This record gives sequence, structure tokens and C-alpha cells, in this order.
Amino acid sequence: MPVGDLIGLEDIEAAAERIAGHVVRTPTVPSPGLAAHLGVPVSVKLELLQRTGSFKPRGAFLKLLSLSDAERAAGVVAVSGGNHGVALADAAGSLGVAATIVMPESAPRRSVATARAAGATVTLTPDMQGAFALTTELQAGGLTLVHPFDDPLVVAGQGTVGLEFAADAPDVTDVLVSIGGGGLIAGVAAAFRALVPGVRVWGVETEGADAMARALAVGAPVSIAPTSIVSTLSAPHVSTLTLEHAQALLEDVIVVPDADAVRGSLTLAEEAKMWTEPAAGCLVPAAQQVLDRVGPDARLGLVVCGGNVTATDVAGWVERFAATPFAPRVPVTP
Repeated sequence: MPVGDLIGLEDIEAAAERIAGHVVRTPTVPSPGLAAHLGVPVSVKLELLQRTGSFKPRGAFLKLLSLSDAERAAGVVAVSGGNHGVALADAAGSLGVAATIVMPESAPRRSVATARAAGATVTLTPDMQGAFALTTELQAGGLTLVHPFDDPLVVAGQGTVGLEFAADAPDVTDVLVSIGGGGLIAGVAAAFRALVPGVRVWGVETEGADAMARALAVGAPVSIAPTSIVSTLSAPHVSTLTLEHAQALLEDVIVVPDADAVRGSLTLAEEAKMWTEPAAGCLVPAAQQVLDRVGPDARLGLVVCGGNVTATDVAGWVERFAATPFAPRVPVTP
């Protein structure tokens, strides 16, 4: 993809101006606990403190604010594994727009309840493929689609995470971002690569929710049947838009097991004092791999994408995987 066709810094800056006042400018802070655990300086971008508990309101608000009167009057529809649906329900409720959210039955029950409480109509399907199919039908019936990642406006909105992070931690050498459909990492990578020369941006997925890694391997989006417990990363495919950003801007995509994502969440709780979903927990084992590859002089930046998980969820996963926090990293000697 020609660089001129990627989301540009000017698009992200315009998005930041448009959504200011509707979203939280979340803090970026150093994490002494993670620094001690990993052996290098670590900065964390706390998107779990964003409105609705994840980064998703950024793209949702930008898209809704950009709709015509007719599109808003028609009502909006979205497919979601949880966080996008909750964010759109909240944003639509704030702006007086009717929203329909389609989620798979595997979506967190808390997300379903939260979206309904915000005033959205929530419909459940047996799986994510069915959720995408039903959303397409509803769009054909007249609703306005707010896609979770295959939309330049949504990507630009999510890119405001990177805009803020790069301004607050310009000394990072390596930035780790979770990937579902790829909208967040596309925007964050576009912002960082424009603002921090030489920065490396790494994507992270879980096994069974590795649509981007598979797409990069063959050079085109491919359909998968997600099997990961991490429903918020379980897109059945990436888009051409997000894949082309990944091809142009990413260092690599690291795929970790579900069990390690859960262990990462436990590690973040104990070492960084953060309550995160496994979609953020997967960054911890990936960070260990990044450090093995780039060496001890790295300065890491982690986008902590969300914290929408219940104690019951975590307890169930801990029992299922016999999960424990990771031990402090032992550097690999040459």
C-alpha cells in the first residue's frame, strides 16, 4: 500500500480535535513494578481508564460525529466481541442515536448487560461469523454500519491513543499493542511512526484469535473460526485496510497461548496494580519475547487496551489453566 494511502498524522490530529470533550485523555505513567519484572523501563498507556473501560469510544464517537443527519436518524448497527459494542452503545446514547449491537454468545455477559443498560438493542448469535453475517443483513435493511475496524475514521479515532502516548513517552523504543481486527494497532502505529523516529511497533494476538498473523503470512485477509477465550480479540478476519497498515508499519506480530494471556493479566494485577482483561494481559509474555529479540537497552511502551473482565471470569480462567503470574524475566545471554 503506498504510504500516502495510510492513515496520516493529520487525520489522527483532526480526530483528536473532533472527539475532545467526548472521551478521556487517559494517563501515561511509568510502571516501576513492570520495570522491575521485565528488567527495562516500561511506560503504560491506561486505556482501561477510558470511558466504558477500553479504547473503543474514540473510534465510536468519531464515526458517530461524522455521520449525516439521515445516517444518524436511520440508527446504527455494529458487530462486537464486547468492547466495541459497549462503546458504541454508550456513544450513541450520549448523542441520541438508536443503536443495535450484534454479539456472539461468547461475549462477556457484563458487556451485553452494559450495552443494554446504555439503551442499545443487543442481539446474540451462536458465533462471531454469525454476528458479522447478521450485521450485514441489518445494514442492508437500512441501519448505518459502525464497523469495529474496517473504517478509516475508526482507525483515525483509535490512533489518538498513539498520538497521546507518543507525546507523553517519546523515549520508548518498542510499543506493544493487542490486535483484534487491527484498528487500534493501525492507528497507534501510524501516530508513533510519524512522531517517534525509529520506534518499533509490535502486534500481539492470542492463539485462536490470530487473524492478523495469518493474513500477514499469506499477504491477504483470511477467514478464521476464532477459538480463543479472549473474545475481545476474536475477529474472524482483519480487513485490507488494517492489514496494509500492519504490512507497512509493524515490526512483527507475536502470538501467545490463552493461558499466557491469563498469566499476563495476573502479572499485571500483582506487579503493575492493574485489573486487565486477557486482551491486555497477552502483552506481558509478548514483551518478554520482544526483549529477547531486541536486547536490554529497550524502553517499552504497552497500550493497556481494556479492563472489562469480572472476577468470576478471571477465577474461571485461573482454574481452567492452573494459571499463576509470570516469574521475573531472566535476560537471555548471548
